[in-house]
Amino acid sequence: MTRLYDDPSTFTDDMLAGFLDVHRDTVTGVPGGVVRAAETPPGKVAVVVGGGSGHYPAFCGVVGHGFADGAVVGNIFTSPSAQDAYSVGRAAAGTAGLLFSTGNYAGDVMNFTLAQQRLSQEGIDTRVVFVTDDIASAPESELGARRGIAGDFVVFKVAGAAAEEGYDLDAVERVARHANDRTRTLGVAFAGCTLPGGTAPLFTVPPARMGVGLGIHGEPGVGEDALPPAAELARRLVSGVLAEKPADSGNRVTAILNGLGTTKYEELFVVWRTVARLLSEQGLEVVAPEVGELVTSLDMAGCSLTLVFLDDELERLWCAPADTPAFRRGRVEARTTTRRTAAPGDAGSGDRRHGRPDDPAEPSVAAPPPGSPASRASAQVAVSALEAMAAAMAAAEAELGRIDAVAGDGDHGRGMVKGSSAALAAGREAAGAGAGVQSVLLAAGEAWAAKAGGTSGVLWGAVLCAVGRELGDDREKITGRDVAEAVAAGLKALLDLGKAQPGDKTMVDAFVPFCEALTGRVGSGSELPAAWRESARVCKSAAEATAGLRPRVGRARPLAERSVGTPDAGATSLALCALAVADVLERAR
Repeated sequence: MTRLYDDPSTFTDDMLAGFLDVHRDTVTGVPGGVVRAAETPPGKVAVVVGGGSGHYPAFCGVVGHGFADGAVVGNIFTSPSAQDAYSVGRAAAGTAGLLFSTGNYAGDVMNFTLAQQRLSQEGIDTRVVFVTDDIASAPESELGARRGIAGDFVVFKVAGAAAEEGYDLDAVERVARHANDRTRTLGVAFAGCTLPGGTAPLFTVPPARMGVGLGIHGEPGVGEDALPPAAELARRLVSGVLAEKPADSGNRVTAILNGLGTTKYEELFVVWRTVARLLSEQGLEVVAPEVGELVTSLDMAGCSLTLVFLDDELERLWCAPADTPAFRRGRVEARTTTRRTAAPGDAGSGDRRHGRPDDPAEPSVAAPPPGSPASRASAQVAVSALEAMAAAMAAAEAELGRIDAVAGDGDHGRGMVKGSSAALAAGREAAGAGAGVQSVLLAAGEAWAAKAGGTSGVLWGAVLCAVGRELGDDREKITGRDVAEAVAAGLKALLDLGKAQPGDKTMVDAFVPFCEALTGRVGSGSELPAAWRESARVCKSAAEATAGLRPRVGRARPLAERSVGTPDAGATSLALCALAVADVLERAR
C-alpha cells in the first residue's frame, strides 16, 4: 500500500515540494511541473515530457542535462491539464522550438495537443510525440492505438540527447518518432497498486497468478496466467517482444528490465540473467542495458521488458551523457549556464501550489463584466447547480473510483471531486463579482479543466464553457429552450473535442439521450424543471445501460471484455450531476 502521505488530495503537490527542495540546485518548480534551474540556451530545442504522477523516476526525475528540459506533472495517474502543459512548455521553451512527449493516453493526447496548439498560436513552434510501445494494448495492425509504458523512458532520452547535441526541431521530432517506432515493451503484474488514502488495491491478482499486458496507471493486465519461475518469465517476455522485431532491424539492441514499484532489484537481476542469455542466443548484442525502476506505478508488483532495435544514431543518443535527479550516465562536461530567474508565482522553493493559477501570488485577473439582471439571476442558479454537483461527486467518489478501476486506472472519482470543487470555487467568485451566467460558467469550466486534468477534466471544462457561451451574459430573459440549446452546444463541444461516438462506452452514451430528451420535452411545452428531471432519469437509465457495452476508446479499451457488466464511470458521473441539478432547478422555479 501507499502508506506515507499527509492529505491524499494533495499527495502530488506534497511530493513535488520535497522533490524540489532536495534538487533545488538543478531543477525549479513552475506552475504545472518542473523545469531545469538553468535557462534553455539560445538555439537549443526544449524537450518537455510529462503525464500523471505515481511513476517516479518518470517524469520529474528525468529533467536535466542530456534528458528533458521540463516535466509536466499531473495528479496521480491523471493527465496534466492543458494549462499545466502550456505553462511548463512556455517556461522551458527557448528560441529553437519545443517538443512535447508523453504516453499515448486519451487525456494526455487531448491536453498536450491543446497546449501545443496554444503555444504554436503564440509563435513557439511546438511538436508532440506520443509513445506507443506497449505491444499488449493493441494488435500490430493498430500501432496508433497502443499505450506508452516503459518505452517512454527511451523516447524521452533519445529526444533529450538529440536536443543537447544541437539537432533542430524537425530533427528532434524525427528521431523521437524513430525511437518510438523501434521500441517494444511487454509487462506483467503480480499485485495491484493502491492510491494514497485508498484501502484496497485498484486490482488484485490471485495467488500464484500474474496479470499479463499491464498498464502503468493501475490498470490490470489484458490477460492472466500462472506465475512462472524467473527463467520462464524471462522467456515469456523475450519471446513476446521479439515476435514484433522490425524486419529491417540489425543485431544491436538496448534493453530495459523495469520494476514497477515493489519488485526488488535482486529479483530483477535474477530475471535479467536469463533475459541476457536468451537475447545472446538470438544473435542480439545488448548495448547499455538498464535494470531497475525507471517508469513505475506506485506500489505495483511487477516488471516489464523493453527492447529498442538500434541503429547507429539511436545507439549514440541512447548512450550519450545525462545528468538528472534520477538518471546519470557518462560524464557531463561543465559549461556556463544562466540560472533561471524565478518569476512571481514560481514554485522554485518547493511547493507547486505556489504557482497554481488560483494562487494569490499570481497577477490578479480582471473582474468579469457585469451581466444583465436575468443573466446574473441565472448565474446564481448555476452556482447552486455547481454546488450540488460537487456534493454529489464527493459522495460518489469511492464508487466512481471502484467502477473506473474495473478496466481503467481508478482515478475518475478523485478527478471529478477535484474538478467540480474547483469549478464551484471559480463560479462563486465570478458570481460574487456580479458576472452573468456566461462568465460564471467560463470561469467554472476553465477551473475544472485546469484542476482535474485527465480526459474528464478537459471534457467537462469544454462542456461548461460551451454552455456558458451559448447562454451569454446579456440576455433579457433565459428560457427553457435557451437552456436546452446551451446543453446541445455543450454536447457538440464534447463530441468535437473527445471524438467519441455513441456506443463507445463513454459519457457520450448518457449525454446524447439526455440532450435529446431535454430538447424534446422543452420543445413540447414542458417547463424546464420538469423537463430536466425527466431527462435526468433518461440519462441515468442510459448510463446504467453502458454496462452492456464494450469500450472502444480510452484507457478501458485494452480491457474491453473485463469492462462488460460494469457501467462507464464517466456516464455514471454525468447522470449523478444531471440528477443533482434537477433538484436545484425545482427549488429555483
